[in-house]
Amino acid sequence: MKNRISIVLLILSLAACGQHHEEAPASSHVEQHDDAAAYSQQADDLLVGEVMALAYSGFRAGQHPDRGDGAKNPSDAEILEDLTIMADHGFRLIRLYDTYENTVTTLELIREHDLPIKVLLGIWLQAEISNHENCPWLDEPIPDEELAANTLANAASVKDGIDLANEYDDIVVAVNVGNEALVIWNDHMVSLEGVIDYVRQVKAAIEQPVTVADNYEWWIEDGAPLAAEVDFLGVHTYPAWEEKTIDEALEYTAENIERVHAALPDKPIAILEAGWATTALEFSEQASEEAQTR
Repeated sequence: MKNRISIVLLILSLAACGQHHEEAPASSHVEQHDDAAAYSQQADDLLVGEVMALAYSGFRAGQHPDRGDGAKNPSDAEILEDLTIMADHGFRLIRLYDTYENTVTTLELIREHDLPIKVLLGIWLQAEISNHENCPWLDEPIPDEELAANTLANAASVKDGIDLANEYDDIVVAVNVGNEALVIWNDHMVSLEGVIDYVRQVKAAIEQPVTVADNYEWWIEDGAPLAAEVDFLGVHTYPAWEEKTIDEALEYTAENIERVHAALPDKPIAILEAGWATTALEFSEQASEEAQTR
């Protein structure tokens, strides 16, 4: 696959994100391939024929993940309603971010109702390093005891992810280990060596392909050691965070993916987060349903 880009999964993120994504310098622009075959999937690719998916959590107004005092999850009926809507609109792929109760319920409902939906299962990694010096919204160091507890929780999440991938091997098509746990500005930093160790544990225990999701610039600048471990690259790119207009967004996204491919040409690429927000405090004038529809 050295001389082509195999985009096996496209995730359109429908919610505003809370992180800052750095813009690539103009000098790093990579000229796009004229040959459309560079983006074509082959018959033996993971998800040949699929070009779109949704990143899904299911939380509605008043609901939220665990913020330290427990989660307020959607009901089974609410999740089933969401899944049915997605299936009815042709979305046969979803990305789930963790191995917690919400995810387990989603997997159970897909199987119980025989829904035509496959899953990229996530294993959420919490902070093992205090990144307060680089994360703009992390105001003080994370206490050592919290980091130690997070490390134990991450080990448990890896085990849970392995168990779910094996139990739902007819639904889970790939597993993602960590979400933006490596890029310089995050608030839940894990060392590269730690992420690689988690990836190796998962790969040794499941049959499905394994990836890690992170910002496109991180993959370009620092991703080579991890690329050697994963089956495909999980890439995030948000033009709105880099002050691009909706008219510039698609071309800019393609340029970013071209740059990742140029840096790491031996691996297929999955765009795991991209798209356009409908609401956002940070760029409210750009965010809208109209722009997202485009």
